[in-house]
Amino acid sequence: MTKNRLEAFSDGVIAIIITIMVLELKVPKSADLAALKSLAPVLLSYVLSYIYVGIYWNNHHHLLHATKLVSAGVLWANLHLLFWLSLFPFATDWMGENHLASTPTALYGLILLMAAIAYYILQKAIIASQGPDSVVAQAVGSDWKGKLSPMLYFAAIPLAFVSPWISNGIYVSVALIWLVPDRRIERALQQRGQQD
Repeated sequence: MTKNRLEAFSDGVIAIIITIMVLELKVPKSADLAALKSLAPVLLSYVLSYIYVGIYWNNHHHLLHATKLVSAGVLWANLHLLFWLSLFPFATDWMGENHLASTPTALYGLILLMAAIAYYILQKAIIASQGPDSVVAQAVGSDWKGKLSPMLYFAAIPLAFVSPWISNGIYVSVALIWLVPDRRIERALQQRGQQD
């Protein structure tokens, strides 16, 4: 099957996720800057989640750009990823509204962990359908970011009950790691183009 419907559907779901997150932001009742102070946890959790959704969208875009055709396994793996991403608005709102409390922060980490695992499964499904010599297989390589991120999330979940600030620091650190542009797929596509 071609990947066009998969890309369009995924882009639509991700756009809706961002829309839901922004609609959860409530306008302060007061017109002074002090009114924003009480909204700081909500705004900070929104910014962090927006960055994460953006990272997933960007990497998903590159991953599918390097994919020629999709199988039923790829479709299901993609739906699995979108399921975990669709929980971002709930976890974001719960964490922000409760001023980064332990349980919402731990749940946020669990959702980040499950999204990372789902993305890994999607990569593996694409490689299985495209073959070990595919652009995606070449580009993924050792994938140190993809292996380090779940380990950090796994550590951050129980740490949320020690200090939610430590867990959120870990979540921010992982986001910063992924904000550095990842050129693996672009390089693999360029190399493949030079060979063809």
